[in-house]
Parts: sequence; C-alpha cells; structure tokens
Amino acid sequence: MKWWKAVIAGGLFLGGAAITAGGLKDRPPPTVEAQVTKARKGSITRTITGAGKVQAATTVKISSNLSGDLVELLVKEGGRVTKGQVLGRIDRKRYEASTKQAQAAQNAARSDAQVTQVEADRTAAELARVDELGKKGLASAAEVDQSRAARDSALARLASAQQRLAQASAAYEEAQSNLAKTTLLSPIDGNVIEMSREVGERVRGSDFSEDVVMTIAALNIMEVKFEVGEHEVVHLKPGQPADITVDALEGETYQGQVVEIAQKALIKNPGTEAEVTTFPVTVALSTRPPRVLPGMSAEVRITAEKHDDTVLVPIQSVTVRPEKSLPDYQPPVEGALAVARRAESLSKVVFVVGEDNKVQLKRVTTGIASDTDLEILEGIKPDEKVVEGPYRTLSKELKHGDMVREPKPGGPGGPGGKKS
Repeated sequence: MKWWKAVIAGGLFLGGAAITAGGLKDRPPPTVEAQVTKARKGSITRTITGAGKVQAATTVKISSNLSGDLVELLVKEGGRVTKGQVLGRIDRKRYEASTKQAQAAQNAARSDAQVTQVEADRTAAELARVDELGKKGLASAAEVDQSRAARDSALARLASAQQRLAQASAAYEEAQSNLAKTTLLSPIDGNVIEMSREVGERVRGSDFSEDVVMTIAALNIMEVKFEVGEHEVVHLKPGQPADITVDALEGETYQGQVVEIAQKALIKNPGTEAEVTTFPVTVALSTRPPRVLPGMSAEVRITAEKHDDTVLVPIQSVTVRPEKSLPDYQPPVEGALAVARRAESLSKVVFVVGEDNKVQLKRVTTGIASDTDLEILEGIKPDEKVVEGPYRTLSKELKHGDMVREPKPGGPGGPGGKKS
C-alpha cells in the first residue's frame, strides 16, 4: 500500500504547484464601469439666466403739490389715457380767490408804476428847462440842483414801483400755476394701473412727500428687472438678445434685449459667510404681449456669447485633480514653498479612453459653457472618447491608467437601467 501513498502525495504536490503557478501569472487589472462618449465639434452658447417681475418701462405716480378736496375723477382703474388728458380735479375755490387777489395786486402795482413814470417824465422835462435857463443866466445854480434832485428822486420811485410790479406779477403767475394744478393731467400715454384716492377724499400736497392719487404706466414697453452674480455680469452688455418666458403663460416665449446693467453692486449680508454680491439687469421686451401684465413672474435667458465649430464635451466630463497627480507634472525649479503650493493646486482634466480601454488623464483648457456642454480650447481632439460618468467615479475613484468598461444595456447605469 505504500505506492498509494506515493500517488496521493504526488497528486497533492502537483495540485499545489498548479495553484502556485496560477497565482504567479499576471492577472488582468480590474476594470471600472463608466459611461463613455465622444468629443464632438459644434456650436455652443453661453446663456445667463435670471428670474424677476414684469414691469412697465415707464411708470408715473400722479399727485399734487396742493392740498384740497378731490371733487372729481374722470378715469377708472385699467382705463386707457392719453398725454394731456384730464384725470381729475381738486376743489379750486380757494385757489381762484388767491388768483384774483394776486391779479388785483398786480393791477395796483402797475398803476403805481404808471404814476411814477409820469412823475419821472415831468421832473426830467423840468430839469431840462431849468438847466437851459441856467445856461442863459436866468436860473441860479441852486434851482438847477433842486430840479436835478427832484428828477433823481422820481427815477428812484419809478424803479421801486417797477420792482413792486414785477413782484406782484410773479405772485400772480404763481397763483395761476396753483390754480392750474387743481386739474390733474396725464403726462404720458398709458393705462391707469392703480387708483389710490376716491372722490371726496382730501389730498395733502407737499414738496417733501407725495400724496399719490393714481399711478399710470406705459404698457406698450414692458421690461423684466432681475439680479445676476458678479461672475456673470462681466459677460453682459447692452443689446444682447434674450428669451423671456412668463410663468402664467406656459409654452410661450417672447423676445427682448438687455437695455441696462447697473454699475453699482447690491451686497446682501455684508461681512458674513452668507455675503452675496449681485448686479441688477434690465431686459426690455421687443413687443408688448397682449396677456402679459405688470407684476407677473418671468424667467430670462440672455445669449451672452456664441462660439461655432469648437470642440465640445458634456459638462460633467471635466473634473479636477491635484497638479502633482497629473502624468505630465514636473516640479518647477523654485523655492520649496512655491513648489508645495504648485503641487497642491488643482487643474481641469478629462479622462480619455484609448483603444485598449485604458484611460489617460489629460489636462484641458476650457472656454464657455452651456447648460449641458463645455467648450475645450486645448487638450483633446474631436472624436476622442471621454468618460462622462458616474460623478463619483470621475470625481474621486478613476485614476490615470485604469481600465474602463461601459455598462451593459439594461444593466445598472446602462440604457433602461438604474444610473448611479
């Protein structure tokens, strides 16, 4: 039975040798499941979006500097008005009386001026007569001086009377202006969008605060005002085209353009971690849509920049990696601190899939971005395969030289399957 033991021992030895030999063979590297797409040539547009409220480009508040009872309103809310149309009237009795009083004072001042003018003419003629007699020796020097003094006095009274006339005339003009202001007129063509007072209420006019009777808006020109971030406003300029959608009117898009970009920032929560800097931007609609009303919510998409015939990849294909992890990294000949900072900095990269399904980490220079694509200025060529997902794989797990495989159709991450 010794030969059976030898056979068993030999079999065990050969099995162990086979296992050892199999373990020593080169195993293929593990593969990473990833979604792959091709870089392509195409056009890309940088769009800047924002949300705001529709408002009339011109809105005027109708008020009066005068105080008085509102005795008449000739328009209703929503009504159409034209420039110069009478909107309402304030009780004018007190202002009519002030106008008549000012007119009477002006007439009295004019009569005084006329009387002093006659006196000035008489004294001037008397001075001329006495002066001529003096030249002939028929009047003394004292008589000539007396006549000249009378003429000068009359001229002074005339100047004073003329000033009083001017003052009375100004008071009369002011009274007439106040009387005219009791009639409220429309300064623009538009629509009454708000009535703030009713007939019988008292209007309290003041130069320091306005008592609004109604508000008129020129609805033929509508605009949307919203805020954009400081990193977006640098790409905006007046005249850029925009698409406007109104929340209340689904499926409809209106054309417009940028008309105003604020030169002063709005800073919210200054000095805190939640500080936000924005700039107000105004976009005007090219035409007034018939169903769009002031106050409606709207979204604006501004076409800020467009590039044609450029290399594009999905926006999620571009990720970042530390500078020192890139295959082409070379430490610069600098100080130790500068080298450390350079190595810690991040660079934009794309994982390019080769014919052997190995990925290469390539540094890229990017341009403008749309909602889905990103422009590649340098780093890859059209038709090169690039990894576009999943996000966790791209952002953390995938490394230079890894093998990748595409998800099977219907499997996790594949068409019809569950994506990670």
